[in-house]
Amino acid sequence: MWYAITGIDTPDSLEKRLQARPAHLDRLHALKNTGRLLLAGPFPVIDNEDPGSAGFSGSLIVAEFSSLTEAQQWADADPYMAAGVYASVTVKPFKKVLP
Repeated sequence: MWYAITGIDTPDSLEKRLQARPAHLDRLHALKNTGRLLLAGPFPVIDNEDPGSAGFSGSLIVAEFSSLTEAQQWADADPYMAAGVYASVTVKPFKKVLP
Protein backbone atom coordinates (compact mmCIF):
# COMPACT_ATOMS: atom_id res chain seq x y z
CA MET A 1 0.00 0.00 0.00
CA TRP A 2 1.05 3.60 -0.53
CA TYR A 3 1.79 5.81 2.49
CA ALA A 4 2.12 9.60 2.69
CA ILE A 5 4.94 10.67 4.95
CA THR A 6 4.84 14.35 5.90
CA GLY A 7 7.71 15.88 7.81
CA ILE A 8 7.41 19.33 9.37
CA ASP A 9 10.69 21.19 9.78
CA THR A 10 11.98 22.78 12.95
CA PRO A 11 12.55 26.55 12.75
CA ASP A 12 15.78 27.54 10.98
CA SER A 13 16.44 23.98 9.79
CA LEU A 14 18.05 24.82 6.45
CA GLU A 15 21.67 24.20 7.47
CA LYS A 16 20.79 20.88 9.14
CA ARG A 17 18.74 19.94 6.08
CA LEU A 18 21.63 20.64 3.72
CA GLN A 19 24.05 18.58 5.83
CA ALA A 20 21.73 15.55 6.08
CA ARG A 21 20.44 15.76 2.50
CA PRO A 22 22.86 13.28 0.85
CA ALA A 23 21.93 10.50 3.30
CA HIS A 24 18.23 11.41 3.02
CA LEU A 25 18.40 11.22 -0.79
CA ASP A 26 20.24 7.87 -0.66
CA ARG A 27 17.24 6.35 1.11
CA LEU A 28 14.82 7.86 -1.40
CA HIS A 29 16.89 6.55 -4.31
CA ALA A 30 16.79 3.08 -2.73
CA LEU A 31 12.97 3.25 -2.71
CA LYS A 32 12.95 4.53 -6.29
CA ASN A 33 15.28 1.78 -7.47
CA THR A 34 12.88 -0.85 -6.15
CA GLY A 35 9.84 0.85 -7.72
CA ARG A 36 8.39 1.86 -4.35
CA LEU A 37 8.63 5.67 -4.60
CA LEU A 38 5.70 7.58 -6.08
CA LEU A 39 6.96 11.09 -5.32
CA ALA A 40 9.11 13.04 -2.90
CA GLY A 41 10.00 16.66 -2.35
CA PRO A 42 10.20 19.58 0.04
CA PHE A 43 7.77 22.42 0.76
CA PRO A 44 9.50 25.77 0.03
CA VAL A 45 8.74 28.44 2.63
CA ILE A 46 8.16 30.98 -0.13
CA ASP A 47 6.42 30.63 -3.50
CA ASN A 48 9.58 29.77 -5.41
CA GLU A 49 11.18 26.49 -6.53
CA ASP A 50 14.48 27.72 -5.09
CA PRO A 51 13.64 29.52 -1.85
CA GLY A 52 17.29 30.26 -1.10
CA SER A 53 17.92 31.17 2.51
CA ALA A 54 14.16 31.13 3.26
CA GLY A 55 14.48 27.35 3.22
CA PHE A 56 11.76 24.76 3.52
CA SER A 57 8.90 24.10 5.92
CA GLY A 58 8.85 20.33 5.52
CA SER A 59 8.67 17.46 3.04
CA LEU A 60 6.26 15.00 1.47
CA ILE A 61 7.14 11.44 0.51
CA VAL A 62 4.65 8.99 -0.97
CA ALA A 63 6.06 5.48 -1.02
CA GLU A 64 4.95 1.87 -0.92
CA PHE A 65 5.40 -0.23 2.20
CA SER A 66 3.93 -3.53 3.36
CA SER A 67 2.29 -1.94 6.42
CA LEU A 68 1.77 1.28 8.33
CA THR A 69 4.25 0.00 10.92
CA GLU A 70 6.93 -0.51 8.26
CA ALA A 71 6.29 2.97 6.83
CA GLN A 72 6.50 4.54 10.30
CA GLN A 73 9.75 2.71 11.07
CA TRP A 74 11.22 3.87 7.77
CA ALA A 75 10.18 7.46 8.49
CA ASP A 76 11.53 7.33 12.05
CA ALA A 77 14.94 6.24 10.70
CA ASP A 78 15.20 9.11 8.22
CA PRO A 79 18.45 11.12 8.49
CA TYR A 80 16.38 14.30 8.73
CA MET A 81 14.95 12.99 12.00
CA ALA A 82 18.40 12.18 13.39
CA ALA A 83 19.74 15.59 12.32
CA GLY A 84 16.88 17.50 13.94
CA VAL A 85 15.47 18.80 10.65
CA TYR A 86 11.98 17.49 11.33
CA ALA A 87 10.05 18.59 14.39
CA SER A 88 7.38 15.99 13.62
CA VAL A 89 6.50 13.33 11.08
CA THR A 90 3.06 11.99 10.18
CA VAL A 91 2.53 8.74 8.29
CA LYS A 92 -0.87 7.97 6.78
CA PRO A 93 -2.18 5.39 4.31
CA PHE A 94 -2.60 6.92 0.85
CA LYS A 95 -4.87 5.76 -1.94
CA LYS A 96 -3.57 6.75 -5.37
CA VAL A 97 -6.49 7.51 -7.69
CA LEU A 98 -4.99 9.66 -10.48
CA PRO A 99 -3.14 9.65 -12.74
